[in-house]
Amino acid sequence: MSQVSREALMQNLQMMSFVLDDIALYLQTHPTDRDALRYYEKYRELTRQAEKEYMDRYGPLREDNVFVTDRWTWADMPWPWERQG
Repeated sequence: MSQVSREALMQNLQMMSFVLDDIALYLQTHPTDRDALRYYEKYRELTRQAEKEYMDRYGPLREDNVFVTDRWTWADMPWPWERQG
């Protein structure tokens, strides 16, 4: 696994999120554009991979990423402003 900084991983996730949002907006008006659909699928998979890499290193990004065992652990994680930046 390459040594990529936390900030670089987060910036990559933000960029991919923007791309997905932009493609989704386009697809709302061009729902049969196969190239756009393929592009969306490609970036959705890349986003999943980037999220997994981030979470493997730094923990969950959202509440729905928390691993639930016998208790709710989301509140045990450092809050965004408590994390080192």
